[in-house]
Amino acid sequence: MKPVDPQRHGRVSDRDAKRSAGHSTSADPTRVFVLAPILEHAAGRGGDDSAGRGKPVAVRSAEARLDEAVGLAAAIDLNVVGQAIVRVSTPRPATLIGSGKVEELGAIVHADAVELVVVDTALTPAQQRNLEKAWGAKVLDRTGLILEIFGARARTREGRLQVELAHLTWQKSRLVRSWTHLERQRGGVGFLGGPGETQIESDRRIIQERITRIEKELVSVRRTRALHRETRKRVPYPIVAIVGYTNAGKSTLFNRLTRAEVLAEDLLFATLDPTLRGLELPNGNKVILSDTVGFISDIPTDLIAAFRATLEEVTEADLILHVRDVSHPDTEAQAEDVHAVLSSLGIDVDDRSQFLEVLNKIDLLGAADRQSLLASADRQPPEERPIPVSAITGEGLDNLLAAIAERLKDEVAHRSVALDPADGAALNWIYERCMVADRHDDDTTGEIHLDVDVPRKRLDEFTRRFSKALLRAGAEQA
Repeated sequence: MKPVDPQRHGRVSDRDAKRSAGHSTSADPTRVFVLAPILEHAAGRGGDDSAGRGKPVAVRSAEARLDEAVGLAAAIDLNVVGQAIVRVSTPRPATLIGSGKVEELGAIVHADAVELVVVDTALTPAQQRNLEKAWGAKVLDRTGLILEIFGARARTREGRLQVELAHLTWQKSRLVRSWTHLERQRGGVGFLGGPGETQIESDRRIIQERITRIEKELVSVRRTRALHRETRKRVPYPIVAIVGYTNAGKSTLFNRLTRAEVLAEDLLFATLDPTLRGLELPNGNKVILSDTVGFISDIPTDLIAAFRATLEEVTEADLILHVRDVSHPDTEAQAEDVHAVLSSLGIDVDDRSQFLEVLNKIDLLGAADRQSLLASADRQPPEERPIPVSAITGEGLDNLLAAIAERLKDEVAHRSVALDPADGAALNWIYERCMVADRHDDDTTGEIHLDVDVPRKRLDEFTRRFSKALLRAGAEQA
């Protein structure tokens, strides 16, 4: 095992301290030390990706991983007073890192009056408990930290329930024999006799009862969501979903395009619940733009399921905008993490017709890197060409809107129909599910003539319903 990286150890920089302090909501926020263990056998891994697509895996740098962990801590107003990288050649079952490093870090924890140590990896319950004993401070692993952030940011009822469910499931896994304070025995009750129920069994039972109640509540919430989903499907406009790694600038882009006021801060997970707004394209067509939760590497499996409600806007989208922070040194690794989450939702990330890559934050690039990026984008085939933009300055947004319009041009079919004025149900169906471009009421026959833009996904149903009306309109036009 190698020593603590001296360049990455010690008190955080002025920039990090200001970022953390600037978002504090407490007069005395929790003092935190962030530790990034780098497992050397994993850090050096290369080759093909896990999805088996034969693509090289982008390896995230240790420094970027530590910076991200510090950002996660700052996202919930923790006062990060120190940070370090520890390179681990052989993980220890009891503490993950070796005893010498445990002692060395313990001295730092005590000297800086640290109350919480964030370990940016998944710890076993035993490792967490042993490190807490050694350091005399609370220890939170990456999964626990992400759960805390999601719990603080969820706004919808289902989002809150799903976060609580994931948190309880995680807590239940922490109830193991290493937690000695839970080993106290309760005496037998009534005729049952026997040694009674241990505290650990009681706590596990209480957690399971709450999990069962939440799961029942979620059944009801999902029924309501299913109704909302059916309502959304009747909306006549294509849905464009914005996805990307957390802090890639999705909400800033969303606000710039729609003039909305969505929370857009330099914080990881600033957006958790979906936001929908209408957007008019240069050709006059309208779309619904959806801002979604930011993705992140090593996200807990339970939380992918927890935010399936948010990500449904992605699975049902006609076009997905993948927003990337091209100024970030690990932009390629972040893109792979986004693809991994989308693949887990059953989305074919290799289907280029469904994706439009948006290269954001070009204003942060140096002149040479910027020119190289623009030239590289221009060389790509039109159907795969990424769109370089700056959501802050507005550069490239006209090109982005034009690209969206071009991608969605085949999503709408133009039709003309002639309806009987007494057929109110047919007229209502068209107005609810299609876009009426023009209407003319014939003063002689009373017929209603409509020029309609029909969403491609509704074209078959439209043709079945209005075959006679279409034929009549065609004959009159002839």
